[in-house]
Amino acid sequence: MSKGTTSYRIKNEEGLYYLTFATVEWIDVFTRKRYKDIVVESLGYCQREKGLELFSWVLMSNHMHLIVRAKSGFRLSGIMRDFKKFTAQRIIKSIQEEPESRRVWLLAEMLKSGAANSKKQTYQLWRNDNHPIELYSNEVINQKVDYIHNNPVEEGIVEKAGDYIYSSAKDFEGEEGLLELEQN
Repeated sequence: MSKGTTSYRIKNEEGLYYLTFATVEWIDVFTRKRYKDIVVESLGYCQREKGLELFSWVLMSNHMHLIVRAKSGFRLSGIMRDFKKFTAQRIIKSIQEEPESRRVWLLAEMLKSGAANSKKQTYQLWRNDNHPIELYSNEVINQKVDYIHNNPVEEGIVEKAGDYIYSSAKDFEGEEGLLELEQN
């Protein structure tokens, strides 16, 4: 059974969580490899340097799902805050500086969301929420893992979950994926 589904806050900093976070206005930012690679590189950094334990993940065109936990002595809410801030800065900079046919539209959407944000940031890439659900049973964990891995299949991107590169599904099929996963 999962708990914490009503308040959507990370209450137990040492708990195992299923997180979902999306781009503002659900804009399809992650259609370019370079933006997806920024996310993957940052997740890897958070694993190596910030105490993130990653169990399952998928990056879709406008959102991502993770099953994660913080190592002892680290705060999951802080890791996720830093991850979202860093990836937003890098992706926005890439949109501004590198060739991007959707530059004007992407930046306009992010500018509009940034202006509406109570933090009054210039551009906002990620929505403020993470929709954390603390996981307590193997049954719910397995359900969330299946949901994560089947997201690209349900969207018609691939026929088999393991064929989608920006996911941990390949790891669950015994092949090496883009990120190291915790063995639990």
